Amino acid sequence: MARLDQAYGRPTLTPRLPPVGELVYTVLSQNTADVNTDRTYAELRRRFATWSAVRDAPVGEVERAIAQGGLSHVKAPRIVAILQALSPAGSEPDLAVLDDLPDDEALDYLQRLPGVGPKTAACVLLFALGRPAMPVDTHVYRVAGRLGLLAAGVGVVAAHDELTTLAGPAPADIYAAHVDLVRHGRRTCHARRPACASCPLSDICPSAAAFLASAARKDQA
Repeated sequence: MARLDQAYGRPTLTPRLPPVGELVYTVLSQNTADVNTDRTYAELRRRFATWSAVRDAPVGEVERAIAQGGLSHVKAPRIVAILQALSPAGSEPDLAVLDDLPDDEALDYLQRLPGVGPKTAACVLLFALGRPAMPVDTHVYRVAGRLGLLAAGVGVVAAHDELTTLAGPAPADIYAAHVDLVRHGRRTCHARRPACASCPLSDICPSAAAFLASAARKDQA
């Protein structure tokens, strides 16, 4: 992580949104580029003044509001269902219940919400509340596996706990590790052809030699 901090800059943990907003934002971000997620979230908030207004709106209206982010036919009913679950007796949706829960119970609570998995739950805890939970997306999982941070056969669900433990216990360090691994996956450790020759970790990466040899063979072909 120190090398990636040097390569990409040390990420600083700053809460992005309140918990309910972060939860909705993370649902919107699924299979969507960051810039589209930002625009889609802004449009949703522009059209609906409160989360209860989103909850009570026809699903079709919510779908139209988030259409530019993609998969709106899946995300709109999921968001409405989540907001319904967070507002018993018609109250304004909130996640204040998390304040009194230990980290593991908070993760369990979030994952009992409709369509919320470990990555989304970890995003809410880390990004909104500054609590120690590592979100594992495709970049984090790929890079961590190639670096040998995860044992062979560890699935993406189990990787959340494994990488949280490795990076923790300080939330600031977990956040930096998450962002560093995402940046590295996007800029250097690509899925199909990682740029091992320019990678700041190539001398300590157990996968680099094989990728470099494969690239050399392709260049000679």
